[in-house]
Amino acid sequence: MFIPCGDEPHDDIRMTVNTLHRPTHRDALVHLEAAFEREDMITVFGRCTVDYDGRATSELGPGDRLVVLKPDGSILVHTDEKRTPVNWQPPGCEHTASVRDGRLRVRSTRSNPDERLDVFFERVDQCSTYAVDDRSDLELFGSEEDLRQHILSDPDILETGFEPLETERQSDAGPVDIFGEDADGNPVVVELKRRRVGPAAASQLRRYVDAFHREFGDGETIRGILVAPSVTDRAAELLDREGLEFVALDPETGERPPEANDESGPETEEEEE
Repeated sequence: MFIPCGDEPHDDIRMTVNTLHRPTHRDALVHLEAAFEREDMITVFGRCTVDYDGRATSELGPGDRLVVLKPDGSILVHTDEKRTPVNWQPPGCEHTASVRDGRLRVRSTRSNPDERLDVFFERVDQCSTYAVDDRSDLELFGSEEDLRQHILSDPDILETGFEPLETERQSDAGPVDIFGEDADGNPVVVELKRRRVGPAAASQLRRYVDAFHREFGDGETIRGILVAPSVTDRAAELLDREGLEFVALDPETGERPPEANDESGPETEEEEE
């Protein structure tokens, strides 16, 4: 069943949506190939398995899933749980489709690094294509500079008695976002991140602390504090193991995020700066 849809004009903008409900694999293939040619955004929902081969190898068994293919080459495979995809490929990939062994195969490939993601649909419930016109730039709220200004204007939001001394303090590991002292006079290295981070941010903070140990001497107590909205479980474990600290702050408000104690989310460093 083919349903072309057009929204009512609004500010001289009209988006065309073409949808197939319960198509045959051949009909879905023709639909997808035309959408690839037009560089449409595509969503496919149905019963599928997912195979990945590249830097690692993984298989995802049968399940009802939503697949999103974007004209920039990215692909996202979503289940009915959580906000992050269970499989994905970044922008710059090439999308193709075919019918193999009675199944519709949607493939995403890239060569640097060499990776392939295959989604095999045994049943397609809905396939929609969207002629999207989106040229608006993202207006960013909540940057690392916002975090810095929140702490400089009210140092106690980091911890009671903290005194900022310098910003962009140079070290042999690079510039430190904020350098200061705690209530006991101990040097404090503060690393700022505007979004959820993984182990790489903890490792970066470790390098800064080590640099100041080399500057002040190993006998000096130097604290390292990572400030971000949240961290992954692996990052939290690394911080604890290295004797480093974490403070959850919202970059936009300078307050502790409501989900600061929620350790759910992707165990990935893709969200880091």
